[in-house]
Amino acid sequence: MSTPLDKQRIDKWLWAARWYKTRALAVQEIERGRVQVAGQNVKPAREVKAGDAVTVRQGQIVREVVVKALSATRGPAPAARLLYEETPASAAAREQAAAARRLAPEPAHAIAQGRPTKRDRRALDEQRRGDWNQRWSASLQEQ
Repeated sequence: MSTPLDKQRIDKWLWAARWYKTRALAVQEIERGRVQVAGQNVKPAREVKAGDAVTVRQGQIVREVVVKALSATRGPAPAARLLYEETPASAAAREQAAAARRLAPEPAHAIAQGRPTKRDRRALDEQRRGDWNQRWSASLQEQ
């Protein structure tokens, strides 16, 4: 018979390693397919052991970690970081994505003057109606 910390449920481990605030959130993310063990989708009851490769997707960030230890309790963040080690490839990809986000232009800056005012909106509508009226009258003249 194995000791209690030879294997642990993936949802408990994710909670103890502070990936998710509650086990219920961990279960939801696992069921949505955002957590994989050894490249395969798993169920919350899947047991992990030291040495297993876990992939966790949070938003656009995908992190690949190797389970280093198991914990029956949720401890402080420095202790939780000892439960896993991020792979070098994952850390490099994450840093590259962060740099790309920093260099990307702010979407709101593309709008030179912001939202149109009510007066601007009416002028745009009048311009569009005028264009339509011109096309309509041109089509009548052709007939």
